[in-house]
Formats: sequence, structure tokens, C-alpha cells
Amino acid sequence: MNDNPRRGGGRHRPPPQVVEVVRVDRVTPRLVSVHLGGADLSRFQTAAPTSHIKVFLPAPGQDAPVMPTVTPEGRMWPEGVARPAMRTYTPRAYDAAAGTLEVQFVLHGEGPASEWAARAKPGDRIALGGPGGRFAADLDAPRWWIAGDESALPAIGSLLDALPASASAHVHVEAAGPADEIPLLSKADLTVAWHHRPTADGFGDGLHAAAERAPITGATRFWVACEASAMRRIRRTLLDRGVAPSALITRGYWRLGAADHPDHDYGDD
Repeated sequence: MNDNPRRGGGRHRPPPQVVEVVRVDRVTPRLVSVHLGGADLSRFQTAAPTSHIKVFLPAPGQDAPVMPTVTPEGRMWPEGVARPAMRTYTPRAYDAAAGTLEVQFVLHGEGPASEWAARAKPGDRIALGGPGGRFAADLDAPRWWIAGDESALPAIGSLLDALPASASAHVHVEAAGPADEIPLLSKADLTVAWHHRPTADGFGDGLHAAAERAPITGATRFWVACEASAMRRIRRTLLDRGVAPSALITRGYWRLGAADHPDHDYGDD
């Protein structure tokens, strides 16, 4: 147990980098793309599809997040200064020519990341840690069934970018309504279905109905990411219908009523 409250334990990771907003694009009324630069982000060029990053957001009154000092004993946080809020995101894309990283934020009202993204402008500063995560499935699989809600759009996009032209992919996306729809592209043979929530709190209902009808074959790989309880319901349905656990990747990206859901929720509990 680490008794020093200013010291971070755990395995060694590269220290987070402070980066600067270079461009902000409003993709939909509720989806914002923030393009970040001002640092060497080339490590993101080889990030695995659906990988994750840690976003460190400045505390109220700060122009940039206060970051720890890395020492041989661990990370040391300065005393008497508010620490940054930290959230987990999937980077959408790295632009090698510009040296920038695109991170997409869903605007869902209250919350440090949503509120920051809603007012983000060029010159604003945050910090990034990562990338982390490895992609466990075989990208050469011939068929894919992919499902997620708005929070999963960056990960879905990165997965579709990685699929070869020889693959086919059936993608199901749940969103609040037509205004949330965005183009999805891939070299793979792509079919996309959008599911609009009939009620504001009907999270996962459309995706679960699609999972009940999904064709089950041994050559198909399944990838699902959405609200944690909905993900578990979809996971149970797919397993009960005969999908092998080794062919199924599930992620609970958020949980209704939780402010900061753990980023390693695979639904296999």
C-alpha cells in the first residue's frame, strides 16, 4: 500500500503530455471533435484500434492541468493545488502530416469533460496519457458485427479504419435521434443501421433487439460498447445464442448514474 497521498504507484507509463487545442469541429449538435497538437504525438500513429487515452482536464481557474513530477519513487503531485479531473476516451485518429490527434467528445450536459469540450477553443490546454489497450480480436476475420452508442463512435470509427477490404461489417449504432447520425466509412463491405431511442432513458434497447436478430456464424467477430448495464444484457443474449466468448469483445464505456465509470469494464463478471 502506498502511504504517500502525493505519490502514484502502479506500473511505469510514459508521463502525460500537456497539449494544445488547434481546431474544434462540431460534428453533430452533441458531438465535438477536438484536434490537439503542440507536442510530439507520433506514438499515436501505431495505436491499436479502439485503444484508449487518459484526458487530464484543468481544474476551475487553471489555464492548464497541474501535472505530477515523475521521480524514481513514483509520481509526485504538488501540494495545495487542485488536481485535474481525469477521464478515459478513445482517440479517433492521428494526422501524421499535421502531427495532431483528434479526440471526440459527446456533449451530455454536466461533467468536467463534456463542459470543457462544449467551450473548447484553439489555445486551450489539457494533458494526454497513453495510448493504452491492445486489440484482442483478429482483424483478418472475414465478418464483423459491431454495436455501440454515441460514446463508442470514435472506437467504431477506428475499428472500421483498420478492417481490410476483404471483410464485411454490420454496424449498429444507437443514438438519441437523426441529428446524431454521422457518416461511417471503411474499406470493408459496410452496412450501417442507426437505432433512435424511443425514450430518453431507453439505453441499449435498439442494440439489444439487433443482437437478438444477429446472424451467428463461427467466422463472425462481435464487438459491443455502450452503457454498462445494456452491454451486459447484449453480452448475455449473444452468448446464449451461441457466440463463443473468444469471438466476443464487450466494453461498458459508461454507467447510468455513475460520474466516472471504470475503464476496464469488460462485462465478464
